Amino acid sequence: MKAPLGILMLDTRFPRIVGDIGNAASFDYPVIFRRMEGIGSSDAVTTHPDRPRVLAALRANAEALAAEGAVGISTSCGFLALYQDELTAVSPVPVATSALLLIKQLEGKRVGVITASAKNLTPAHFEAVGAPGDTPFVGLPEDSSFADTFLRNGLALDRQQVEREAVAAGRALVARHPEIDTVVLECTNLPPYKGALKAALGLSVYDVLDLLNGFYAKLSRQEGSKRR
Repeated sequence: MKAPLGILMLDTRFPRIVGDIGNAASFDYPVIFRRMEGIGSSDAVTTHPDRPRVLAALRANAEALAAEGAVGISTSCGFLALYQDELTAVSPVPVATSALLLIKQLEGKRVGVITASAKNLTPAHFEAVGAPGDTPFVGLPEDSSFADTFLRNGLALDRQQVEREAVAAGRALVARHPEIDTVVLECTNLPPYKGALKAALGLSVYDVLDLLNGFYAKLSRQEGSKRR
């Protein structure tokens, strides 16, 4: 039986459909989830987080997931890229915090990012994962259906409206930065709309599930080598 990947979850209540990182059916391999009690969207999606508090929660819950058998750790929020190095230093197992890690892997591509919150994404988030601090990005509108559900922790999800908003954000990104040829979705709630974005933009689109597929495959190869 394959060892699971561990996912550190923010303390939220919103729906998590297939494609969302918080739905086990989004993965082709086993995953285990652990909710970080008291650490919500507003603790992660902010320009000035309480770093010691958030890191303490990440560390304690990463240790718990490793104790349950997780071979690697990810998180349910792309903004937690900010803690990539700090969490790696204290986690018992390897860490891949955010889809923003893909930017460095996509060397040679002209990458633009769609984020949950443009006002809160800073150069520090990019630099924490080895990406250029001036990477172009656009966010979902603050008055959007997306924000009502995922940033304000709503109980309802209007999938069709969120898809329209994601596509509109993608078109705005390309209009402002016509040089880009690749899109990365920072937010772990956006993968369900990846197909619509690819169709609308005619560009390659990558998300956290792409990151974790590669991350888990590498961990599995390493585990296999150890058993030989």
